Amino acid sequence: MPATAQSHRPRRRRRTTRLLAAAATVVTAGALAAAALPASANAGEGNRGHGGHGHGRYQDVQLLSFNDLHGNLEPPAGSSGRVTEHQPDGTTETIDAGGIEYLATHLREARKGNRYSITAAGGDMVGASPLLSGLFHDEPTIEALNKLDLDVTSVGNHEFDEGAKELARLQNGGCHPTEGCYTDEGFEGADFPYLAANVLDEKTDKPILEPYWVWKHKGVKVGFIGVTLEGTPDIVSAEGVKGLTFKDEVETIDKYAKVLQRQGVKSIVALVHEGGFPASSSYNYDCDSPGAGDGISGPIADIAKNVTPQVDALVTGHTHAAYVCTIPDPAGKPRMVTSASSFGRLYTDTTLTYDRATGDIARTAVKSANHVVTRDVPKAPDMTRLIDKWSTLAAPIGNRAIGYVSGDIDRNGTESPLGDLIADAQLAYGRSQDPETDLALMNPGGIRAPLTYAASGSEGDGVVTYAEGFTVQPFANTVNLKDYTGAQLIQVLKEQVSGPNEAAPKILQISSGLTYTLDLTKTGADRVVTDSIRLNGAPIDENATYRVASNSFLAGGGDGFPTLNEGTNELVGADDLTALEQYLTANSSAGDPIDPPAADRITVVQ
Repeated sequence: MPATAQSHRPRRRRRTTRLLAAAATVVTAGALAAAALPASANAGEGNRGHGGHGHGRYQDVQLLSFNDLHGNLEPPAGSSGRVTEHQPDGTTETIDAGGIEYLATHLREARKGNRYSITAAGGDMVGASPLLSGLFHDEPTIEALNKLDLDVTSVGNHEFDEGAKELARLQNGGCHPTEGCYTDEGFEGADFPYLAANVLDEKTDKPILEPYWVWKHKGVKVGFIGVTLEGTPDIVSAEGVKGLTFKDEVETIDKYAKVLQRQGVKSIVALVHEGGFPASSSYNYDCDSPGAGDGISGPIADIAKNVTPQVDALVTGHTHAAYVCTIPDPAGKPRMVTSASSFGRLYTDTTLTYDRATGDIARTAVKSANHVVTRDVPKAPDMTRLIDKWSTLAAPIGNRAIGYVSGDIDRNGTESPLGDLIADAQLAYGRSQDPETDLALMNPGGIRAPLTYAASGSEGDGVVTYAEGFTVQPFANTVNLKDYTGAQLIQVLKEQVSGPNEAAPKILQISSGLTYTLDLTKTGADRVVTDSIRLNGAPIDENATYRVASNSFLAGGGDGFPTLNEGTNELVGADDLTALEQYLTANSSAGDPIDPPAADRITVVQ
């Protein structure tokens, strides 16, 4: 039976030999707050956010939430460390944001005066992490989240990058099975519970982690249900999800909402590692300005419209977007859906008004807003000590120079300069293994950060360190070579914009010599103009054989590219970071750095 927890801060360590979790409740400051709170709740309105209601029937509960941290303990570099803010005059400006030292300070300040406060997360706390965390299998991030007083999180797809056994170790503690202990203290695991209601063991047909968790404090009860996206197997290596089944998000949430209701828990928040796409990239965009539910699209919109009205709010993630939206539930009533971008750049502060008479949330009184984790506040000293400890261990590996760049090499855009660079690196590596290699393909989701010209440490401007390369490509995928017919290669390019990728295209980054036109005025597979596809100026011959380099995730059909799994004559090479390192070392020097590629291989028609 999933456990409950009493709220207290500072709290004692909760050793979790079982997996528990909670969700974060979020609701917009717009449509919901505009509705009237029951008359008896209006007393104390001026104290909202500092204890607020709590002397009668209604009690304000603060829900602080964030998502998709991805082990970013240090401030993320370049565009990954900035957010866009909408200004009153209609313009936008960017703000440097993120870093666990600053996130801790902001959250601790936000909690002051709030006796009823919960901190929850929406998954992907680990995985695809920079070297400081990834080198140590994300033990540093779990340690930081413990210090941060995280109460509960759902799993995300990246929690399965190293498989269910490694996820269980992060929860329960213990030294790494092959690399052992990194410090004398050992690793004690997460104080907070991970929730995975829709991730089942194929043999037992039961959740591998606890499906829900209940927060309790002085008679107030809030239940949390945690799920990850049903499509996790499509975006994680097959080994990472071996033996697991991923169920429908809506059906799972509805199932456990009924369980919680039977236990007398009527205030329910769903932590959903699936997201949407707001109409604006500004974190403070009024998502409800076009109308409730109209300011956001994508999978989370459909989920929110169908999840049972018994759920009071949804804390979401996965798409790395920022939004605070109301989306009508199946009964037509507005319900808050939130996401706090990624990498610790934002946090969401939601006020839930708990009705002691009914045990439910007064949804018309819910308020929520995203806040920037600015870097103009004092650093949390305990987080600085944590970073220093792990940085000392990582320095001998991470500080080594592997190349030089003349400017920022970004990962943004349909075709990005960094995408071209990585594809070229994999092509060069492929040819070192087999001179007959014709081209390389790189999935954009595997490129986790830009390469920035400004120094991240003491290495000097323009120097690319191993740690920076690791941050760009942290998955340890191998570079694999396979043979495909020309017809299969054309089909692969069409799969970028059709099938599972039709609604949200995944445009592969391509190596030098491959060119084609992407016509976004068309629909489906027709958006890739077949007769425009050229390799070194020549049309693709559907009957010829082409040798293609790609990472092992893509070569196995990941990211919705089943045809890539049909290749033959496979040769498995070294990891993709090695390929990038070799390319940078061979093609750059302090006196002759690499220039950012032009990103002109794909002609986009809009």
